[in-house]
Amino acid sequence: MAARTATIAGVDVSVDHWIAGRRVASKQHFTNNSPVDGAFLADVSAGSKEDVDAAVAAARKAFPAWAALGPEGRLPILKKFAERMLARADDLAAVETADNGSLLMGNKHRLVPRSALNISFFAEWALKMQGHTINSDEVVGHVQYDPAGVAALITPWNAPLMLTTWKVGPALAAGNTIVVKPPEWAPMTCSLMADIADEAGLPPGVLNVVQGIGEEAGDALVNHPDVARISFTGSTDTARIIGGAAARSITPLSAELGGKSPLIVCADADLDAAAQTVAGQYMNAGQVCLAGTRVLVEKSIEEQFLEKVRAAAGHMVVGDPRDPGTRVGPLIHPEHFSRVSGFVERAKADGAEVLWGGSQSSEGDLYFQPTMFGGAAADAEISQREVFGPVLTWQTFQSDDEVIAIANNTEYGLAGTLFCGNEARAMRIASAVVAGTIWVNCFFVRDLSAPFGGSRTSGLGREGGNWSFDFYTDIKNIAVRKDAFTS
Repeated sequence: MAARTATIAGVDVSVDHWIAGRRVASKQHFTNNSPVDGAFLADVSAGSKEDVDAAVAAARKAFPAWAALGPEGRLPILKKFAERMLARADDLAAVETADNGSLLMGNKHRLVPRSALNISFFAEWALKMQGHTINSDEVVGHVQYDPAGVAALITPWNAPLMLTTWKVGPALAAGNTIVVKPPEWAPMTCSLMADIADEAGLPPGVLNVVQGIGEEAGDALVNHPDVARISFTGSTDTARIIGGAAARSITPLSAELGGKSPLIVCADADLDAAAQTVAGQYMNAGQVCLAGTRVLVEKSIEEQFLEKVRAAAGHMVVGDPRDPGTRVGPLIHPEHFSRVSGFVERAKADGAEVLWGGSQSSEGDLYFQPTMFGGAAADAEISQREVFGPVLTWQTFQSDDEVIAIANNTEYGLAGTLFCGNEARAMRIASAVVAGTIWVNCFFVRDLSAPFGGSRTSGLGREGGNWSFDFYTDIKNIAVRKDAFTS
């Protein structure tokens, strides 16, 4: 069967799976439309259990040779993979924007370079993970990091390329082979990524991509008996289903999930920087899991700071994400638009005050105005549930104990942001807030060697640096009795 492709933003992209180094079509397809203007993009192969079985079998077959290369042998291939991604930055950015509505300039200058870095960084970091010794009175422990096997990587639609490579990088660098299940609402950059990996020399079967619906392809993948690791980024509700499958097979699971993160502003903070950061939470139409959606402001500066935020938010232009002047693009899908607008309408009905925004933008069917709610009760749905849209809430506090209590008053614990002028106070508050990451006087600054993940229902485990290799490897201790050998 001839390979099927779609031309997306001028780029030819395969719409079929990538299994064992070749394109594989399915009998069933699903339609992929652009959120930018509703235009038809492609009929994409919808993976079945048989497709997943074939991909896992290919990955399992390729595993021994890929693992045997060791970090030094894998390094040049993975570095070439990263280089080829950078060389295709324009294509990847254009396809990503058409597919999920994220800003073109942000994709080109930030997310594609970060995606390439995810590959090269972990390829180099793997050189450090070749074991160490532990001396005790009786034995010498030789600790080594063995590749685990086939890793199932399930990725979300809000930043599909970057969040996929965040998993692909360490999984491959650790010596595993992989099966990627990209998001059905934005699968195309993962397909293009597979071609780039092939051009870079990844052997057939090392990287496989099976597109499809979560309830079908995703379910078959997480329940497959030959999968040794499952890494998932997405909603907490979906993670509960995947967690059940992982528990039945005792398969290690890493999950980075939802959030309802606090953004705390103290009276002595740099208010201009804080206001710009609050407005920045509307980026990617608020479809960011770690966004600081609950703005918590010290009462004494409420009026002054609200006007600064209102002015900063006024520059968050809603429009076509391909336009360099746009700051807020569309929501991903009509179903998600209905979800976001439902949250907003229920919040209004519950008595929350719309400080600005609060309705669909005139830009198009999937465009929503940057919105701020004030006066919502602490236990209201809009204060507690993740909206995943350009919708923030505004609350005030009068003491450190109060803001800590408010910050911790959700089921989530993914991230937090704090603006404060006193280091001791900042560290006291940050240490008490339950979250995997707290940014102090900055936002979304990432060091790939640092741990990242969520507490409470925001996730399981941590990835980044050594933590990624702790997950993607089987850690073995060979305990040798001292003086056991005569030669």
